[in-house]
Amino acid sequence: MSSDRRLQRRGLWAIFIATFFELVGYFMLSPWLLLRLKGDGVSTSLAGLFAACGWVGIFLITPFVSVVTQRLGRRPTLWLSAIVPALATLGFLFTRSLPAWFLFEFVAGAASGLRWVLAEAVVAEFAPPLQRGRFVGLFETMVGTTFVIGPALLAFMGPQSATALWLVLALLVLGMFGSLAIPPLPPARDAHEARVGLHGVWHALRAHPLIMAIGFVGGFFESGLTSILPLYGLALGMGATAAALLVSASGLGSALMMLPAGMAADRLSQSPRFGDAHTARLAILQVCALLTLLATLLIPLVAGAPWLAAAVAFVWGGAGGSLYTMAMIDIGSREQGITLVNSTAVLVLSYTLGGTLAPALGAAMLDWAPTVGFPALLLAVAGPGWWLLRRATRQRD
Repeated sequence: MSSDRRLQRRGLWAIFIATFFELVGYFMLSPWLLLRLKGDGVSTSLAGLFAACGWVGIFLITPFVSVVTQRLGRRPTLWLSAIVPALATLGFLFTRSLPAWFLFEFVAGAASGLRWVLAEAVVAEFAPPLQRGRFVGLFETMVGTTFVIGPALLAFMGPQSATALWLVLALLVLGMFGSLAIPPLPPARDAHEARVGLHGVWHALRAHPLIMAIGFVGGFFESGLTSILPLYGLALGMGATAAALLVSASGLGSALMMLPAGMAADRLSQSPRFGDAHTARLAILQVCALLTLLATLLIPLVAGAPWLAAAVAFVWGGAGGSLYTMAMIDIGSREQGITLVNSTAVLVLSYTLGGTLAPALGAAMLDWAPTVGFPALLLAVAGPGWWLLRRATRQRD
């Protein structure tokens, strides 16, 4: 193995480790802050606004990740994304001022958005070309586990424990040291020519409309629906515990399907049957979209057999997560540098948009028309996603 390849692999593992600790800390921090606010007598509405503040930070920073990366460079930007959450946590430790907490939450969310976009882009670019699917799939699986590990650690430590916040700080500091261990990255070749900011995001959206549409479908089914699966279970007449376990079924699907999808992309990309790697990735995307559609078509049967709900949730989570993973592999195989950062930002925005609309619209349909409206909404998302991929595959034949 050449020295450059060893350096790249070391950098990838440093990003993996740093991102793991940072996200575990962040997903432990968020519920702790909400519970502490409620314990202090803050209204539910104000606590909800506080929780949304972090997501607002993510939304606002995402289109401008390319601007920050172009000016600072990739490695310093990753350092920044690790240092800011640690400093924000120090703020939570040493002040109880509510306006200050809102500011710290916004800044920590923005830093997490910076990490999300740039880490995804760097992993996709610097992974070995013949193993890009494996590395991206492994990275996405690792990220998914942090959603579970963070809250689980908080439950173990105690939701009201002051010690829990010190553990959050320790995790974020570990992530910071992991980021500092990232070796020097070569400067992006398009650092001076690529469009950045809103212009860069718009250019990326026009260049990859299909991939971004698939990112929306992935976010809708993996992230968005997961948040209302307990409501869906209750609407089916399930008990509270069984309804809550649907979230675990969706998470298990994500954890078990994303890495195999990435490995399949590596294997099929070298198969002469598909002609080229992009066509192979489109075929896998089409299968994932079809699984999402077929699982949605089972909804009428689930009403008479609630035990099927776990299987449907498993497929929604796994296929939705695989759609996002494959989209990331696809743009990572075709782009580099700042251009890839722009495309990743649009993919993250489309995924997050799907994840935001699904609980809002899905909960409304469960309330107003659970028998017809809810499955119709899901079919209105899954159907066009599969059709777009099927059309794209046929156009390449």
